[in-house]
Formats: sequence, structure tokens, C-alpha cells
Amino acid sequence: MHSDTRKYHATLPPSERAICRLLAEQIDRHLPEAENKIWHRHPVWFLAGNPVVGYSKLKGCIRLLFWSGQSFRTPGLAKEGTFKAAEARYTAADQIDVGLLKRWLIEARDVQWDYQNIVKRKGRLVRLK
Repeated sequence: MHSDTRKYHATLPPSERAICRLLAEQIDRHLPEAENKIWHRHPVWFLAGNPVVGYSKLKGCIRLLFWSGQSFRTPGLAKEGTFKAAEARYTAADQIDVGLLKRWLIEARDVQWDYQNIVKRKGRLVRLK
């Protein structure tokens, strides 16, 4: 886990910190090749420069976001935004189903839309895998 992600965790109340630590541990475990950094003030993991998963503090919860999650076969994520992103929200670490999270993380590697070049393509997404 990147040191900036640890600093992000340190700013959170204990219950939210526990959620984020568990998410980060699972992401690092199942996407070990992913680069972790703070992007737009939140921890995000990238594969080949493309954002695939991250989380952020919202009012009253932690939101786990998969940039290509609407294309996943594994159920349980809610549509987010106008592109291909999908999310899960947590208010306690014990709400996280690590088996389900593992399945989403495996799909995050295999199902990707090219967010890295979305500006260059003027808002049009292209499927990478």
C-alpha cells in the first residue's frame, strides 16, 4: 500500500479506517500488479495506467468504486455515473463480503474500459479487454 494511502486512512475515524484498511488489503492481495496512488484526493489502483478500483469517503459511508463495474457479471454493484462505473457502499467493515470483493477484483483485471484515454477520445469509452 502506498504511503499516501496510509496517510489518507489516518485522517479517517476508526470505523471508516477499518473499512478502508480491509478494502486496501484485499485490493493489494488480488491485484498485486496494480499501482496504488492518491488520485483526485482518494486511493485508486491502476493497471497499465488505467484506473480500475478505488474508494472514497462520502457522507455517512465509504464508497468502493469500480470504473468498469457495470460490465461485470458478478452481481452486487450499483450503477454510478454516466459511464461504466459501479459502486458498493459500506458503513462498517463487517459488511464487506471478501469473497464477493475478490470476484469483483478478478473481474476488474479482466474487464476494463479505457478511462486513461477518455479525454483524447472526447468522452467515448473503448473496451480494452
